[in-house]
Parts: sequence; C-alpha cells; structure tokens
Amino acid sequence: MSKQIKVWDPLVRIFHWSLLLFFTLAYFTGEEESSIHIYSGYIVLGLIIFRLIWGLIGSKYARFTQFVCAPKEIISYTKAFLSLSPKHYLGHNPLGGVMVLMLLASLFVVTLSGLKLYAVEEGEGPFAAIDNISLVSNAYADKLYADEDQEDENEGDGNEEGEYFWEDIHEASADFMVFLIFLHIAGVLVSGRIHNENLIKAMITGKKNIDN
Repeated sequence: MSKQIKVWDPLVRIFHWSLLLFFTLAYFTGEEESSIHIYSGYIVLGLIIFRLIWGLIGSKYARFTQFVCAPKEIISYTKAFLSLSPKHYLGHNPLGGVMVLMLLASLFVVTLSGLKLYAVEEGEGPFAAIDNISLVSNAYADKLYADEDQEDENEGDGNEEGEYFWEDIHEASADFMVFLIFLHIAGVLVSGRIHNENLIKAMITGKKNIDN
C-alpha cells in the first residue's frame, strides 16, 4: 500500500517549467537576435537568481543542503545506479543534485556570455554601462599614447575580437546546456523506471507515492 507525500513546492515547480520554456525560446530565437531572445535570457537569469536564493531559504526538498552530497556519497550512489539498484530518495538523489548544480552553472555561463555579447554587439545591457564607465575613466590616458585614428582602429579590432570570443562561449555553453537537458531527461526516465514512479508527473503535481 502506498500514500502520497508532498515533495516539490509550487515555486520549485513553476521555476522548473518556466526555465524549460524560456530557455527553449531563447535557444531557438538566438540566430534572429530578436527581442524574444533577449528578454527570454533576462528571465532565465532571474530564474537562476531565484533558485539560488530558494536553495538557501526554500522548502525542505528545495534546499541545497537536502541534495548536495559529499563526493563519497555521489560515487556510491553512481555505482548503485549503474547496477540498477540505487537507494530511493524522496527529493533529488545525489546524481540529481549534481545535475542541478551543473545546469545552474551552465545557465549562468550562457546568460553571462549573452550579456557580454549584447554589450559588445549592440552597446546595450548592464555590461555596456560598465564598459562605458571604464572607457570614460581611461579616455585621457588613451589620448596620451595613441592618436585618434589609431585608437579608433584598435578599438574596432578589439570589439570584433571580443564579439567572436563571447559569441563562441555563448553558443558552446548553450549547446552544452542542451546536452545536459537530454542527459537529465534520460536520468529521470531511468530513475523513474527503476523506482516505478512518474517523476515528470511529480514535478507537475508536487507529490510522490511512497510505500507504507
């Protein structure tokens, strides 16, 4: 006989599905450089910040202390998982905890590089404002060591180089994020099969079934 227990609070569930929605929007509108891509990226960054805060002060199973495990425990669980006999966890298991941290870290790199690219290409966003302050503070020193034409030429070369640099990081981190998503889905399906539970449904309803 089994009973249902509440595991995922509403904010965790909203975060999870909102992140999937807005990352997907951002990913598939990246080539267009549209406002949808830009604002989706801002929302993703906001969701990351929320999850970091909620991981510290949120409900029991949302907190990092609940699922961030020591390396020894992660290795032990991984061996058991590969043998298809892992211990059951109500919240994230140790591998799931590692995946959460990797997803958040990768998303942070994606959004950070996107903001830097936005600043270099369009001169917009928070990093553009920081760069402008730096340019103003160093303007007098620049005039002492280079004539105006040479300065403009060097600035153009630097902007182009910076654009390629951040574009490469942005695209590579976004593609790596997609890889992690598919890996996450595979882990959810396998874990659900092993423990005979619907983890996708649990992230919708917030509830899991446990044996009495």
